[in-house]
Amino acid sequence: MAKSQQSWNKKEREKKKQKEKQDKAEKMQERRSAGGGSKSLEDMMAYIDEDGNIVDSPPDPAKRKEVNIDDIVIGVPKRVEGEEGFSARMGIISFFNEGKGFGFIRDLQTGESIFVHVNNASGPLKENQKVSFETEKGPRGLSAVNVKIE
Repeated sequence: MAKSQQSWNKKEREKKKQKEKQDKAEKMQERRSAGGGSKSLEDMMAYIDEDGNIVDSPPDPAKRKEVNIDDIVIGVPKRVEGEEGFSARMGIISFFNEGKGFGFIRDLQTGESIFVHVNNASGPLKENQKVSFETEKGPRGLSAVNVKIE
């Protein structure tokens, strides 16, 4: 007697495929009968109002605001010494190697550690000295410049 060519797993897979096809056809029929057909272009449009919010109605031309293109600033403006609010930072030298001529200043305001080199100081530096300084971007992070002993 010959065995059946289809195994139990094969029959189950075929049943599953047929069930998925039937479910898909039923869902498609439901969508068609629901009448939720395609929307018109006007229904899909979105507009930006005068405050920058997304709305579904066109903006009122009477409320339109004119913007001068020169007034738009992209980025952060650089700090200039003459501006108000600019001041030297205060800190304490937390580590200084006199042999190599470098160390670190602990900023009193932010608590961050800033690199300092002896060439950027007005006098000899020692640990636990209170100093005032300015910062600039160095190759490995912030560096203290114009270091003055207080």
